[in-house]
Amino acid sequence: MSFGFEPDDEYRKQLDWVEEFVTDEVEAVDRVVGHAWNVQDPVRNALIRPLQAQVRERNLWACHLGPELGGPGYGQLKLALLNEKLGHTHSGPVVFGCHAPDSGNAEILAHYGTDELKERYLAPLLENEIVSAYSMTEPQGGSDPTAFVTRAELDGDEWVLNGEKWFSSHADFASFLIVMAVTDPDAPRHRRASMFVVPSDTPGIEIIRNVGVAGHENLGGTHAYIRYTDVRIPKDHLLGERGQGFAVAQTRLGGGRIHHAMRTVGLVRKSLDMMLERAVSRSSRGGTLADHQLVQEMIADSWIQLQQFRLLVLDTAWKIDRHNDYRKVVTEISAVKAAMPKVLQDVAGRAIQLHGSLGISTEMPFGAWVMESYHMALADGATELHKIQVAKQLLRDVEPVPGLFPTGHLPARTQRAVEKFRHVLDDDALVL
Repeated sequence: MSFGFEPDDEYRKQLDWVEEFVTDEVEAVDRVVGHAWNVQDPVRNALIRPLQAQVRERNLWACHLGPELGGPGYGQLKLALLNEKLGHTHSGPVVFGCHAPDSGNAEILAHYGTDELKERYLAPLLENEIVSAYSMTEPQGGSDPTAFVTRAELDGDEWVLNGEKWFSSHADFASFLIVMAVTDPDAPRHRRASMFVVPSDTPGIEIIRNVGVAGHENLGGTHAYIRYTDVRIPKDHLLGERGQGFAVAQTRLGGGRIHHAMRTVGLVRKSLDMMLERAVSRSSRGGTLADHQLVQEMIADSWIQLQQFRLLVLDTAWKIDRHNDYRKVVTEISAVKAAMPKVLQDVAGRAIQLHGSLGISTEMPFGAWVMESYHMALADGATELHKIQVAKQLLRDVEPVPGLFPTGHLPARTQRAVEKFRHVLDDDALVL
């Protein structure tokens, strides 16, 4: 595979169509639809399903999936270029069938679900006839699976689930939940938990309340605080093997992290575009904002950050395609995840500054985007954990220097150079 991020001519035409389609159709839907994930909303269905049909006709539906799951199998690099066009929209990922958490949950079902579970849930999930929820985070343990206390105990042919989960997004209108629960509390830390498919209509599931996110009040509360009380599910609803929950989770997290970054590129680009428009439009002291050097610096810094981040994302996507194994790109994925919040926060923050009081108002989207940067710093693992992962990977194969001084010590390097070229330096015939 050659190194390069430019799409072929055919796919470039597809991307041009996507950009026009998103601008003309998807952005308008964003302004009137309640929540793009809510398949129970008739208004949502009336607006989004016709758009999804157009995407399918263009063979752009569920581009994150291979042909065996009904996707075109374009790979991560092409998906990155597509998501860059969708990232600033609410409905875009749903219209194109590559939205979280359903995208990751579909991967888990495809890898670990029984034939019955795939028929019952995977097929309609891929068609967006239903949506799902990922119920992992806990009130007392965050997203650290080694701190979970929610239990699943085997009782005959059924698992009995008890505990509480926090921030289970879209549970209110999901047909099923993928739940991580402790099955072997005395096992090694990463072998204690297992993953289950839990139908949403199972008795004992109680949504204590739906929690909203600051800056996204228009979407209402769609992140559920759930209590599971003696929830009984069939034995074969276990995903993978008992105690394999941590490994199963990684199936969705590797892709999810890079997909979040792809969409963030689009959000940052939109922030920069709006800064540029404001700079040349807003009058200031006999000219425009664009005439002021500090404004020019803000624009330059934003473009530089965007380009650096975009190239990191594209390089990571290219490597995933090359290796076809998320584990071989773990350093790059963690680096992308760690870089993502800051670039979005910085550029959206500068956009606020250039728009003045309008920028901090609810009549512009920047406040929600800044809050989204903090969301991105937490989703799929906190930024700090990913920085630790990057450092550990980089340090793993480095050998300590045997001597007193580092290998870059200049006196020692000079001495080695002198010894290397002694035959030349001691040749009197070379002396002028």
